[in-house]
Amino acid sequence: MDELEITPAAVKARLDRGEKLVLIDVREPWEHQLCSIEGAKLVPLGSLAANLQMLPDVDELICYCHHGMRSLDAAAWLRFQGIEKAKSLAGGIERWSVEIDPKVPRY
Repeated sequence: MDELEITPAAVKARLDRGEKLVLIDVREPWEHQLCSIEGAKLVPLGSLAANLQMLPDVDELICYCHHGMRSLDAAAWLRFQGIEKAKSLAGGIERWSVEIDPKVPRY
């Protein structure tokens, strides 16, 4: 089984290569309004089960949250639901802001 986490640098490199990654923001709507990663779809963790059918049918979903804990839960749950390549962005949007895009506000 693939690793459950993926680093921000690995995600950025894959996006730069034009890979079709789907980013799922599992934070709450108020957090998403503060900052987000461009192109991410907001599906709060509490509504993930209700929205499972609406998730795009893709090879890989990358979940993220603030620090990477909720997204780890989300990725593990998605794998249990049969989405084998679900991953969590290690360190969440906080680490993304620090390592990849300082224009993304930290909170």
